[in-house]
Amino acid sequence: MKKLFLFFTLVSSILLYGQKDSIASTTQKNRTSFLKKSIVPFSLIGAGLVVNYTTGDIGKVHLQENIQNQFPDFHSNADNYLLFVPAITMYTADLFHVKSKNDPFTQTKYLAIAGLTNSLITLGLKYTFKEERPNGKDNHSFPSGHTSNAFVMATVLHHEFKDTNTFLAYSGYLFATTTGVLRVLNNEHWVSDVLVGAGIGILVTDLVYRFEPLKNWNPFLNKKISTLLSPTFSNQKVGLYANIRF
Repeated sequence: MKKLFLFFTLVSSILLYGQKDSIASTTQKNRTSFLKKSIVPFSLIGAGLVVNYTTGDIGKVHLQENIQNQFPDFHSNADNYLLFVPAITMYTADLFHVKSKNDPFTQTKYLAIAGLTNSLITLGLKYTFKEERPNGKDNHSFPSGHTSNAFVMATVLHHEFKDTNTFLAYSGYLFATTTGVLRVLNNEHWVSDVLVGAGIGILVTDLVYRFEPLKNWNPFLNKKISTLLSPTFSNQKVGLYANIRF
């Protein structure tokens, strides 16, 4: 219960920090909008905690066993790669000059800040809870780092293209969700690990885009950036050539 209290304290502190900033510098409409956006990540975190603590170890193990029985001997390493697809999609869209909220440098800046913050929180929780993985490999199961990082990248993609390309903006969540599902099917994580990881990834990224840290720092702002993208054919192989000039 002590560890659970520490987790709730951490999450509450993040939310209260966002609310403090809202009261000082935004309108009531923006505060309400932020709270509405927080419903999804907090619902995921709450659902994960319910699965992990209200059902007890027996309920959690029983759920995992049912999943494993449905997919016996399942193994895939795709979860190690799918989490990067949203970020790759974003930069590919930039190469094709799809209109986005920010320039590529600012996108990278926010992605790096969100990713670092998410990793610190996730690793901190792993070493605090010391939850054993369902496969018994180690005691760093809770929450899922693969899933939280995947949802950081998916949420960055969503923020960048939600006003210009709805399909592109939401596509990242498909790959992030698949990453989480594969972590469970591979018996690397409990369902609760994945739910909480997803919630943390979304919440951290939403806060980064709300506060916009280092907003005015862009050494390339006054420099002309040109891109060239073309297919290549060599030795019966097809490739893609990309050239970015600053």
